[in-house]
Amino acid sequence: MKRYLVLADGTVYQGQAFGADCASTGELVFTTGMTGYQEAITDDSYAGQLLVFTNPLLGNYGVSVADNEDIVSNCAGVICRQVARVVDSWRSSETLGDFLTRQQIPGISGIDTRQLTQKLRTSGTMAARLTDELPERSELKQQLVLPASSELLAKTAQKSPYSIPGTGHQVVVVNFGAKQSILRELMKRNCNIIVVPSTYSAEQILNFAPEGVVISNGPGDPTDFPQALPLIRELQQKTVLLGICLGHQLFALANGASTFKMKFGHRGFNHPVTEVATGKTVFTSQNHGYAVDASSIDRNVLLETYVELNDQTVEGLHHRTYPALSVQFHPDASPGPHDAVDIFDDFISMIETQGEEEIAKEK
Repeated sequence: MKRYLVLADGTVYQGQAFGADCASTGELVFTTGMTGYQEAITDDSYAGQLLVFTNPLLGNYGVSVADNEDIVSNCAGVICRQVARVVDSWRSSETLGDFLTRQQIPGISGIDTRQLTQKLRTSGTMAARLTDELPERSELKQQLVLPASSELLAKTAQKSPYSIPGTGHQVVVVNFGAKQSILRELMKRNCNIIVVPSTYSAEQILNFAPEGVVISNGPGDPTDFPQALPLIRELQQKTVLLGICLGHQLFALANGASTFKMKFGHRGFNHPVTEVATGKTVFTSQNHGYAVDASSIDRNVLLETYVELNDQTVEGLHHRTYPALSVQFHPDASPGPHDAVDIFDDFISMIETQGEEEIAKEK
């Protein structure tokens, strides 16, 4: 069956429908990852976005429940060159098409994704719509209204806290759309994890007596979450703090920096990042459309720790006074290389150092 991808600039692509039988509007973005389509589709940082895969073939290893980053997928749609006709993996429980149908996500194949990606790199991300019927020109503007960040967060919102028992340090994760892989990395380090909604106050979080707090990834514009800034300012003074992706941007905003919308963002897992202190470069998994403005950083407050090698955007920060750090990339990867996974070890080391300092003060 025919399906159309209609862009805000009036460009129309015709392809074949797969996945859910419905129309959908979202921000059109592309990811350069060669594998990991399921993890990307279920990553809540993609909530409300139409996801273009530059890898020409999708679905060849099917879908496995164990690889979901969230139980419910909130991306707006999937665009690819070709959907595999045969699934070949012992781990697969269903096809990509069946998965998208169950998740109520429309897809389109048969699109020249190379040309489409070049357009997005030139013109920037834009609103688009997947539909089985071409809209009238007069209707197009109304149909291409993008959801607000508050709507995206509402889709991924957690209603009440839950815990993942562990024998190690007490860590609270503030959930703006946290990937399961972040929780898995904390579990590997035996953390006793408490995951709380993003609406929780500092007082509610501190009532759990955390030794460390993680501000998670999530969708949307960081400036749309002003309530998070006083939360971060209070938490960084009272516990060890780690911000990831959106959490990194919010950490920067809370400490006086500003952010900006990128032309087409960083999405995929082949992004080189250099550690400023050592000059060491690692490849990272990334998914963001906003970045911290380097010129806005107060260098007396924040130390820049990582830089993206291609465009020199800020990829890591460390507070000069408090035990708080942030990274723009995903040290948990999933999908992607695990070059930067030791960020979690740094977080745990900071918790242990802080604990030793507290003991020394008591003596």
